[in-house]
Amino acid sequence: MKAAKKNIQLLDTSTEVSLQEKTFLVHGTKQIPIIAECASKYSLLFKYKENHDFSRSNEPVNLLIRKNGQSIELGPCRILPGPEGNGHTGRLVFLRDVYDFQSLLQDNQVAKLQSAFMDLPIIFARKEKIKPIFKSYVADLKYDLQIYKNLFDELDSQYQDEPDEIKTIVQKAIIDSEGKKFIEYYYDKIIELGQIVDGYSQEEHQAHAFYFRKQLWEFIICCPLLTRTNLKPRGFAGDSEMMRMVYRNSYEGETTFGKLLHKYTVGIVTGDSVRYRRYLIPKMLRNFQKTISKKIKVLSVACGPASEIADILASTDDFEKYQFCLLDQDQVALDETIEMITKIEKKMNATSQVEYVNKSVRWMFGKKTFKKELGKFHFIYSMGLFDYLVSRVAKAVLNKLYELLLPGGEMVIGNFHVSNPDRYSMEYWADWFLILRTEKEFVNLFEDNPIKEKSVIFDNSGIQMFLHIKKPQSIH
Repeated sequence: MKAAKKNIQLLDTSTEVSLQEKTFLVHGTKQIPIIAECASKYSLLFKYKENHDFSRSNEPVNLLIRKNGQSIELGPCRILPGPEGNGHTGRLVFLRDVYDFQSLLQDNQVAKLQSAFMDLPIIFARKEKIKPIFKSYVADLKYDLQIYKNLFDELDSQYQDEPDEIKTIVQKAIIDSEGKKFIEYYYDKIIELGQIVDGYSQEEHQAHAFYFRKQLWEFIICCPLLTRTNLKPRGFAGDSEMMRMVYRNSYEGETTFGKLLHKYTVGIVTGDSVRYRRYLIPKMLRNFQKTISKKIKVLSVACGPASEIADILASTDDFEKYQFCLLDQDQVALDETIEMITKIEKKMNATSQVEYVNKSVRWMFGKKTFKKELGKFHFIYSMGLFDYLVSRVAKAVLNKLYELLLPGGEMVIGNFHVSNPDRYSMEYWADWFLILRTEKEFVNLFEDNPIKEKSVIFDNSGIQMFLHIKKPQSIH
């Protein structure tokens, strides 16, 4: 049974493939048992079992793996000499279809190196769906950006050998003069992009944004934020490092051109709203704290970098007012948050009460004891999660969170409004798609709950909504 798909699940995954017991070299009708282990991702060290030997080692062979009465044959392979002194007979390397040996051993997956090329017909076909007016826009933009990039790169090379202090001053002068003119041009092109694609269907947006990024990739990778949102090293846009870039709102990058793109990208209205909400949550929490005499239990859902904690714990007295539970599916984000809060504790010479929970919100759906495990809270907030949740899931999460809210407690949930002027910039340049909602759509996420104290408020940007829910002191 030969592998015909890109990634094939290898038989039963309940146990690992034991290559020592289930692996054979196949030559014609001969099946020669071997003991094998990974030498590298795409090569395998082996030795013959017992007295078996294969005299024609210069001829290609296939690799056969058996398990649970099934088998999979891969090949052809070339037998190469093995490292001396380790008891192995030789090394196996695929000659035509190159399979990942590490995937075979660790994940029980048959993954082929060339699998990406199987999608070429589909990828090429996407080009035929691109509207002529959009192709023309992208071609002109690509030409102009190349001119700008070459000019800024040439200027960078002129003062590259200057002392660092001089380079900083000279680069700032370029940014403040020609850089501002470039940003004006770039802003106009973003507006033009919106005028062209406004009204496209979601499917058309996906296709045109893919084409856009393929054409302009050489410019995208000059910008640290755009590089990260496109490559998604943690598997999703909006990770904690991206949020910190937005919070810093500074010129970052290796070149003047890259710094200009980065500063524009983090400085847009959407970036302003991210920075506003960092300070809005501490303000709302302090106002709520004034109404309660006891220590407040606070839950942050999809906490990310949790930078707002630094603003909540502004004095030593604040350490006695709050008890936090920070929940996020990204362990790296939680580790970064632990480091940040540890620094705050050392600086303030105080100890905080913080619990870190490495879970996705979907964990609550299949866990009957989630309320017991997490506890109940006076104040629950989530700033960026609901921008990625379809309505059905968003409704379910809201109801689960409401169950965690103590009587008299408050819940604050963020979501970007449909009026977000940076939508197309984010989707086309950054590969960052958000689920935008109207006020009515946002409130309707909680329509199944009869409570009356729910409202939508906006931050200073006017595009970030917050659903503010107050749980009654007693439910009749």
